[in-house]
Amino acid sequence: MIHHVSLGSNDVKRARAFYDPLLSLVGLRLLKHSERSLHYGASDIIFSIETPTDGQPATVGNGVHVAFQAPDRETVRRFHSTALANGGVDEGAPDIRENYNANYYGAFVRDLDGNKIEAVTYTARESFYNRTDKRRVVSAQLTLIFPEQVRTAIDLLNSSTMRPALRVF
Repeated sequence: MIHHVSLGSNDVKRARAFYDPLLSLVGLRLLKHSERSLHYGASDIIFSIETPTDGQPATVGNGVHVAFQAPDRETVRRFHSTALANGGVDEGAPDIRENYNANYYGAFVRDLDGNKIEAVTYTARESFYNRTDKRRVVSAQLTLIFPEQVRTAIDLLNSSTMRPALRVF
């Protein structure tokens, strides 16, 4: 299992202006930062932008890219357009990539330092949002072994302000 991924940058301040709005689209937020680094995640750090510790300029790895999972196709499109609006370079517009999988919908961009990043989803769902009231639609499928875990999960989900639908199998 991968703990986190780090990419190099020669200008962390500029990288933050690029990544903050982009990563918020896929559920990540800035958890920690310094003059030399940015660390993103939901609860734990999973993605970092850093100036190289050896003091040499950051360079791009040929054949390397980082893919961020998106909840729907709209988010992939927004990821791509937000990246371009913030100075990123197009490396592949949002579309089905049948050479990967018949359901693989992704978009590729290069960040301000030339690192290749992607947003991808396997769902055919256009939007994770309910078009009528703009609230986020949430569903959860839990596979749990112990009955007390099921009860705790149901209690937690039912106490949510988003009131997700839960199916217990």
